[in-house]
Amino acid sequence: MLEGMYTAAAGMAAQQQRLAAVSNDLANVNTTGYKRVRVAFRDLVYTPAGPGTSPGVIEGAGAAATSVGRGAAQGALKRTDRQLDVALTGPGFIRARGEGGDVLTRDGALLVDAAGRLRTSSGHLTGVTVPRGTNESDIRISGDGRVSTGTRVVGRLDLVVVRATDGLKPNGDNTYSLTAASGPATAAGVRLEQGALEASNVDIADAMADMIEAQRSFELASRAIRMQDQLMEIANGVKR
Repeated sequence: MLEGMYTAAAGMAAQQQRLAAVSNDLANVNTTGYKRVRVAFRDLVYTPAGPGTSPGVIEGAGAAATSVGRGAAQGALKRTDRQLDVALTGPGFIRARGEGGDVLTRDGALLVDAAGRLRTSSGHLTGVTVPRGTNESDIRISGDGRVSTGTRVVGRLDLVVVRATDGLKPNGDNTYSLTAASGPATAAGVRLEQGALEASNVDIADAMADMIEAQRSFELASRAIRMQDQLMEIANGVKR
């Protein structure tokens, strides 16, 4: 009977992780360029059943939740008409530099600091510097990432793609880091649209449905534990 409790408890833990992922998606529904988390379930260890059972019967220990990356669907483009706002169309990332190394992001809400350096909204440097005193309205960013002021090209955004985006490591500030699983970042025709931002690809209706489903599954697993407890109480009473 303890196996039944372990299986139900594992199911509760899996649904709790699923709820955490959905809650994070809903919290970032208005985050620029955010990609929803995809959660799947995997079987835990299976062992042969005890004596008195048919040959080949195995007992499971339940299921566990596991992240399988993030949804890569394009978010809706929102027009802002701000010169430093850029939206990536199709796959790809903007590569920027921080204290801990290079990071990737799809958040195109760029800023210019006091030194004229172009930064991401999380403060990472893009490697582009505009002349001090340049008006934001005079900055042009072309579809291939070239940044110009007037007729002068002052730099270019580093636009890259990654072979296996599911292998990227999220950093918690709407940026990602490369890993061995993701493979290297390469330049391969990423395009931008100036004066727009990419919205989150979280669908509120789907997220709410997933949350309700996870809550109901959690409740059913807790009921299974209570039922196992009652069965053990009956068994103990029979022994007495």
